[in-house]
Amino acid sequence: MDKKDYYEVLGVSKSATQAEIKSAFRKLAKQYHPDVCKEENAEAKFKEVQEAYSVLSDEDKRHQYDQFGHAAFQGGAGGNPYGGGFSGFDFGDFDYGDIFENIFGGMGFGSRNSSGGRKRPQKGNDSLVKMKITFLESVFGTKKDLDLDVMEECSECNGEGGHGETTCDKCHGSGTITSEQHTMLGTFLTKTTCPKCEGKGKTYTSTCKKCHGQGRVREHKTIEVTIPAGVDESSRLRVAGKGACGYYGGPNGDLYIEFVIKEHEFYERVEDDIYLEVPITITEAILGTKKEIPTLSGNVKLTIPSGSESGDKHRIKGKGVNNKTSRNVGDMYIVLKVVTPNKLSRDQKKLIEELNKTDLKTNELNKFDKFVKENN
Repeated sequence: MDKKDYYEVLGVSKSATQAEIKSAFRKLAKQYHPDVCKEENAEAKFKEVQEAYSVLSDEDKRHQYDQFGHAAFQGGAGGNPYGGGFSGFDFGDFDYGDIFENIFGGMGFGSRNSSGGRKRPQKGNDSLVKMKITFLESVFGTKKDLDLDVMEECSECNGEGGHGETTCDKCHGSGTITSEQHTMLGTFLTKTTCPKCEGKGKTYTSTCKKCHGQGRVREHKTIEVTIPAGVDESSRLRVAGKGACGYYGGPNGDLYIEFVIKEHEFYERVEDDIYLEVPITITEAILGTKKEIPTLSGNVKLTIPSGSESGDKHRIKGKGVNNKTSRNVGDMYIVLKVVTPNKLSRDQKKLIEELNKTDLKTNELNKFDKFVKENN
């Protein structure tokens, strides 16, 4: 039976790089390895994939294959350790160690050992808390105390989990147990975490009563938080090293604070701009006026022109939020709201009636009156 093209077996092009060939083989070897795959023809497919990789991963053999095809390896002196017609050279000493190291997760190939060893220091978990602050606290920044529960290193055993340290007699201090597994590819040395010391390499004559052997305890603490000026709703502040304590001597995690900001009675924030609705009387709108405006940095005088209407906007540059994080300074927008009085004195009513006898119609009013007549 004709052999299948090696490039086709690995699913790569004839111009594939060595990195692409190795990646393709790694994927297929994982898929069809007899110790992993339960398909009936898994072993045959695995041999086919291995054979293709053995040729294409070697530049000299690949060059011969590209010139002469499978005929380049027929009738030679070597022997295929797995049988079949592949006898042009010997693959018995081909090193697959770096390829198979991650197939079983923690297994080495042949006589190679996985790194194993004691558990490495790990950073503690990050923590997320929500903090309620006022509108003005978010604008100007402040310092606040924050109460939280966080995992801390046990003070009784200094995070060890016990007292009276001794070397683990099961793993002899290595933190791992090594065992052999025999497969068609050779002998695998499997390293697993020592069940007695849980990878620490040491045991204790007595378990810590405070942390019950965990080395960590949940404690209530209060920390002072500096809130920068300009934080906005749902923005987060990172406080380094204030999260949960690390594992096996690792550093603490970080604390993230998400802000919940109470709405202000008058100010409204849009990004770093501030909007303020300012009520004015009918006469102020008609005649114009000067209005005192409360900004975030004190009162200023704003000239409101005659003939103003509800919804008119006036911009006061640089009077918005001074955002220390983005280094941006917003503006303030004054939105006018003409307020109609619902109670008039007798004299005021007389004046309004006299005013109503005059011609107050604008082009807009005249245009609407015309539309009403045409629609009749």
